[in-house]
Amino acid sequence: MSTTQNQTIPSIIDAEDLSIFYGNFRAVKNVFMKINPNKITAIIGPSGCGKSTVLRSFNRMNDFIPNCHVTGQITFQGHNIYADDVDPVQVRQRIGMVFQKPNPFPKSIFDNVAWGLRINGMKGDLSEPVEQALRQAALWDEVKDHLKKSGLSLSGGQQQRLCIARALAVKPDIILMDEPCSALDPIATLKIEDLMRELSKDYTIIIVTHNMQQAARASDYTAFFTMDSDRAGLMVEYGETSHIFTNPHDKRTEDYITGRYG
Repeated sequence: MSTTQNQTIPSIIDAEDLSIFYGNFRAVKNVFMKINPNKITAIIGPSGCGKSTVLRSFNRMNDFIPNCHVTGQITFQGHNIYADDVDPVQVRQRIGMVFQKPNPFPKSIFDNVAWGLRINGMKGDLSEPVEQALRQAALWDEVKDHLKKSGLSLSGGQQQRLCIARALAVKPDIILMDEPCSALDPIATLKIEDLMRELSKDYTIIIVTHNMQQAARASDYTAFFTMDSDRAGLMVEYGETSHIFTNPHDKRTEDYITGRYG
């Protein structure tokens, strides 16, 4: 595995010898990965290579999968998120998640965004933080006169931005995105990419994508994963996106990004 990442920047997430198991099957093996703050990191690779499994490990979403466990260590701002005394709910508050398919709740637009605030104990008038989150998600101008309408009434692209606003409302440090544009049309996809670039000024973003053009356009760093002979996912190469796409160290990376396999 090779890396061209700038090691002088303090990382916000650091995976050290991370392996992820489903029962006795090792789905991902021996990942070393440092995520830089306020950057967009893309994880690419063929289907089944563990991209989403790795992404979900960064905020312990894999805890919901029976018999899933990790070895190695993931630190967030220097703290091991899998330590016995760490509350995974607090981890997910600091490291939010946006899923592949938009999943607004069957509630009003306002209540969708306010949901995270309320479960975290905020009371009273939530109008200001809801508006702020919708503005950050570039959705406010489109919905400000329709906040009582169901979130399900929005278009696919709007629904995904609503889910981003819901994640932003609790003020996380990191936003994980698992193929957030795969169900969207090209115009909605470009809006999400523009939004990611704007959000990266204030947040760290990690995105799984199968779209090579999207990774090249939208990310600062790219990690390429593939599978070994035991069908375990492994990280082949990780570095600045411009380098990965123009001068990769490993032929497997070059073959994948040029469409020769995967």
